[in-house]
Amino acid sequence: MPTIKVLLADDHPLILEGVRHALTKQGMKVLAEVTAASEVLPRMKQHQPDVAVLDVRFGPGPTGLDVAREVLAQQPGARIVFYSQFDQDEVIRDAYRLGGAAFVTKDQRPEVLYEAITEAAHGKTFIPPAIAQRLAVLGLHGDDSPRARLDPRELEVFLHLASGLNNNEIAERMALSSKTIGMVGQTVREKLGVQRGADLTRLAVRHGMIDP
Repeated sequence: MPTIKVLLADDHPLILEGVRHALTKQGMKVLAEVTAASEVLPRMKQHQPDVAVLDVRFGPGPTGLDVAREVLAQQPGARIVFYSQFDQDEVIRDAYRLGGAAFVTKDQRPEVLYEAITEAAHGKTFIPPAIAQRLAVLGLHGDDSPRARLDPRELEVFLHLASGLNNNEIAERMALSSKTIGMVGQTVREKLGVQRGADLTRLAVRHGMIDP
């Protein structure tokens, strides 16, 4: 069986070192390690790995999901395994929906990550049993996340409000009037059933949309 070539992307060097060591012991070859979201696509183009193992969070800026969308838009055949401690149901669902081959949480045994990478390298989608059960429950209960309940402009305003910005600051960022932002913000609160800024923040954190 040909050696599986892997690119690792995580903003914690110690995690990169540990994963590289574990994968190398399994006979996989780590072609590159990156610690910033902006480095992923250039390194993917440079090294052409069989599988990219990608964290979901990289601190301020684009998330792993954003990076994956960009990669898959330019390299539709890319195989991406998400490996993250952020395991909110909506994040996991979105990872598969956008074309991820697998989502493995960092509390899983190393064997689960090996299996996910191997299945991804062979063009398959891998869903660990624990993840499969959670996705099934999410499907039964329906999607009540802000992404599903808000239109694009409302969602943008929601994220700004949840991050602690006031109407004037949001208006400046979105090139809209403060009055318009106030109206959209009230619609957001009514759709989501929350009024206080702190509750908006908690909701965004619960759905994995902003960092705690």
